[in-house]
Amino acid sequence: MLSAFAVLLVTTAVLAWANERYLRIPTTVGVTLAGALAAIVFIALDYAGAPGVRGQMTAVFERLDFTQFVLHGILSLLLFAGAMSLDAARLVKQVRSVLTLSIVSTAISTVLIGVASYGVFALVGLDVPFWAAMLFGALLSPTDPVAVLDLLQRAKVPKKIETLIAGESLFNDGVGVVFYLVVAGFLGIAGSSAPGPLNALEVFAQEAIGGMLLGAVLGWVCFLACRSVEARDIEVLITLATVIGGYVLADRIGVSGPLAMVVAGLIMSAGKTLAFHAPTRHDVEVFWEILDRVLNIILFAFIGLDVLLTETTWPQIVASALLIVVALVARFISVGLPMMSLRSIDGYGPYTVRLLTWGGLRGGIAISLALGLPESSYRLDLVTATYVVVLFTIAVQGLTVMPLVRRAADAERRREAAAHGEHGDPTLV
Repeated sequence: MLSAFAVLLVTTAVLAWANERYLRIPTTVGVTLAGALAAIVFIALDYAGAPGVRGQMTAVFERLDFTQFVLHGILSLLLFAGAMSLDAARLVKQVRSVLTLSIVSTAISTVLIGVASYGVFALVGLDVPFWAAMLFGALLSPTDPVAVLDLLQRAKVPKKIETLIAGESLFNDGVGVVFYLVVAGFLGIAGSSAPGPLNALEVFAQEAIGGMLLGAVLGWVCFLACRSVEARDIEVLITLATVIGGYVLADRIGVSGPLAMVVAGLIMSAGKTLAFHAPTRHDVEVFWEILDRVLNIILFAFIGLDVLLTETTWPQIVASALLIVVALVARFISVGLPMMSLRSIDGYGPYTVRLLTWGGLRGGIAISLALGLPESSYRLDLVTATYVVVLFTIAVQGLTVMPLVRRAADAERRREAAAHGEHGDPTLV
């Protein structure tokens, strides 16, 4: 396990250095592409007379176990860090929009992708059961904020839009995992009791509501503990213990760890001026910011290299290509319908749906859930499709979203300026 992680860490450092030195594209996108290219090189060497290279690298990453690495490893740290970096007061003002997109949009997307993928798989001759297709919809619906947030910050997008996208992505990670568990219960692969609507509702309530309640308790205890001391190393240790210990506790009592970490992080964000004394607050925030960035770079490098583990057939490739379109259309509809009411109530610009659609990148959550599926006749079909869609969103959407981000930022500044009786002042938000 340690040697596998060492290989991943060294490989990630090399890929990140090469991207920063030569490509200079957003780091998460760059290391993903570089990782995929490295994987292709290993495969080419395997076919060109260096047999065993691909097998050796595959064995390394199988020992690391992507699902355990993400879902029961770095996810808790990433979600807490992301939530802690948000402006909690601004998020509260936009909580209606964030929760609507996180829950309603994720539910709509799950159904749309599930039904459409069932038809796509059947069209190319792949025998994927209906509920397995719905499971695919659940694992593919959560978006990953990491890559697009880097672009948003570079383009200096108004905080209102940045908070909407970041908040939605953080919460729908947790909601998406809950939906996945609910659907998995119908398939009998998640340790759930007999399938049925009432059981599904019970699972959702226990996981989602229980997770948020636990997160509130954890956040409050962490706040009180940090407020009582002034040493930055102790405060960092307390926050780390809250995240890792709290995530393990959530898993043991059967509630959503991801949602617990988001809520705990938001509570710390709201109270950090009181929890941390002025001289130490900056150091604690820098620690979590750097940890967040480093872990995300490792995660996206792992995604790029993970192509080594995926054996594909032509029907799977054709289905995956069609499902890229399905995922985009489902994302557009799932955010467009709720936004019809949210736009008039909360005053979002007309470009917001386009930005949410093209900026809705998928990432580690989707791949880790797919790789965590038990062996079955359709597992490889779902894994291949998940990987292709994720790689497309990171490589294509991640590299082309910047012009849309800039237009959205300019339009929002003009709209805010007009609302305040000014003309084009970029400092309004």
